[in-house]
Formats: sequence, structure tokens, C-alpha cells
Amino acid sequence: MVEVSTSSATQAEKATTVAEVHEKLKAAKVAIVTEYRGLTVAQITRLRREIRQAAGEYQVIKNTLARRALKDTPYGALDRLLEGPNGWVFGYEDPVVLSKTLIKFVQENEKLSIKGGLLEGEFMDQAKVKVLAQMPSRPELQAKLLALLQTPAVELLRLMKEPGARVVRLVEMLRAKKSE
Repeated sequence: MVEVSTSSATQAEKATTVAEVHEKLKAAKVAIVTEYRGLTVAQITRLRREIRQAAGEYQVIKNTLARRALKDTPYGALDRLLEGPNGWVFGYEDPVVLSKTLIKFVQENEKLSIKGGLLEGEFMDQAKVKVLAQMPSRPELQAKLLALLQTPAVELLRLMKEPGARVVRLVEMLRAKKSE
């Protein structure tokens, strides 16, 4: 009888986990599957902290539970990557910042490897995740766009000030000649 209640409690916990992961997948803009074999607890903790700072989340999920959670989500194609111990990276905001953080960590810790991911329905292998990391982030793009938008206004302002500045220079030059 104890085993039955334990078994049902375990089933309830598994169902809760599947539901939580399913919701994370629905909310995520990008999901990346990694293999963490060989990382220490301290390294995984550091990875989780860095991913969290990049508006993401790193979680180790059993493959059977992950398969159940992937059903009826756009991330179903990641099912083929579920072999061995896997860690999941969920990105909720800027996928570029998240991928930069992940690639930097992979370069520092060779035991972590990227198996693949999905961004807006497109499958990404490790090489495509690296390409994504090389793209400018949203804040960088916003800064460039702002600079482009400000350039015509700055040029117009300079052109509007130039005739007045010429008059000032001419008057200053005449004053200098009279004082000599």
C-alpha cells in the first residue's frame, strides 16, 4: 500500500514537472539542448547564474519527461536530441544575448557541449548557435538604429547653424583687422 501511494505521488510530481516544462517551452523564444556530462556542481551553478542574468533559465530534465513536455509545442523537433544527460536552456527575451552567454561558457568549460536548439521554428545545430552568438544583440541594434535616426537631425542642425556661424566669424575677423 505504501508503494502505491509513493508511486502515485511520484506520478503526480512527474505530471507537475511535465506541465512546468511545457509552460516554459510555450513562454520561451529559444530552447537549446546541452550535454553537461563532466561539469561540477559549482560550474553548473555558475552556468545557471550567467544564463539567468541573460534572461534565461538552465534546467536539467529527464529525457522521458522532456519528451512528454515537448508534445504540442513548437519545440517538438528537439526530441531527436534527447540521448544521455541533457541540460535545457530556455531563453525568454533576447536569444542573441543568451547564445553569447552560452557560447562564452562553452569556450571556458569544454565539458559542456551544445547539441542543438530551436529558434522561431528553425532547428539550430552547434554551428548555428555560434552564428547566432556573433550577431549584434537587441541593445546594440537599438543603439545603431538610434545613431542612424539622429544623423539627419544632427546634419540639419549643423546646416542651420552654419550661416550664423559664418557671420560671427566674419564679424570677428573685421574686429581683429580694426584692432590692428
